[in-house]
Amino acid sequence: MSDIGHVHHVGLTVSDLDRSVAFYVENLGCVPVMSQEKSGGYLAAIVGYPDASVRMTHLKAKRGDLVIELFEYLTPQSQKLPLEPRLIGNPHLCFVVENLSETYTELRARGVEFFSAPIEIDTGANAGGWGVYLRDPDNIIIELFQLARRQENDQ
Repeated sequence: MSDIGHVHHVGLTVSDLDRSVAFYVENLGCVPVMSQEKSGGYLAAIVGYPDASVRMTHLKAKRGDLVIELFEYLTPQSQKLPLEPRLIGNPHLCFVVENLSETYTELRARGVEFFSAPIEIDTGANAGGWGVYLRDPDNIIIELFQLARRQENDQ
C-alpha cells in the first residue's frame, strides 16, 4: 500500500456558511484560516457534480493542526438528512476541553442543544474523563471531551 500520511482536514456540508462559521468561532473557539468560492473545474470533478459551486471556509481549533472545512453548496441544492449517532457513516467532531462542566454551562446559557449533561466515563481507555454530545446549527454532532487526569499527563 502507498504511504498514506496524516489527516489534513475534515469536511462538513452546511446549509448556511456564515451561520456555521459564527457558531464554530463563537462557541467552539475555532479560528478561520481562509474562505473562498469555487465553481466547476477540479472541484466539480472531485465531488462528482458537473455544476458544483460552493462557498467554503477552513477553520482550526485553538490547538492542533486539523482543518475543519465547511462547505455550503450553492449548486446543486443541498439536502438535509437525519444525523444520528447510530447511522452508518455519520461523523462527529471531538474537541478536547479543560473543564467540561464549565464549558457545558456556558454553552447551554447560549442556547446550544446538548444530548445530555456531561457524563463521566467510567470504563475503558478513557475512564476518568468526561464527555457530552451537542449539535451545531445543521444538527452535525460535536463531542466535547475532558481527558482523564492521567491522559493529560501522557500528552
